[in-house]
Amino acid sequence: MSRQEKLAAGLTLLVALAIAALTLTPISSPQIGEIEQSDKIYHAIAFAALAFPIALLQPRWLVVAVPFFAAFGGIIEIVQPFVGRECSLTDWLADLIGVALGVVAGRAAAASMPVAWRLR
Repeated sequence: MSRQEKLAAGLTLLVALAIAALTLTPISSPQIGEIEQSDKIYHAIAFAALAFPIALLQPRWLVVAVPFFAAFGGIIEIVQPFVGRECSLTDWLADLIGVALGVVAGRAAAASMPVAWRLR
């Protein structure tokens, strides 16, 4: 496994572990100002962060990673009632939007990097 592959996998695993820890604990998230449903923003940001490293460093993995990320978000929602939180279809939809944003941001970042800065 190349250094770039290890970096993509390692960063993605760390973000996935953080998402699992934060979403599978019975602690509610604080609201962002007056925005109702601000947890949807947290979901989108978290899943964008999950998709970004692979989109940036190993885009050919996206064919497998995107469905995995979608399933990961769905499984989290199914498990949450067992830890005192609620299952929400809109949270899962926010996860999917976040994955899409992370892929777009990662690919845009990769395209805009000078060739000399790109990892090999």
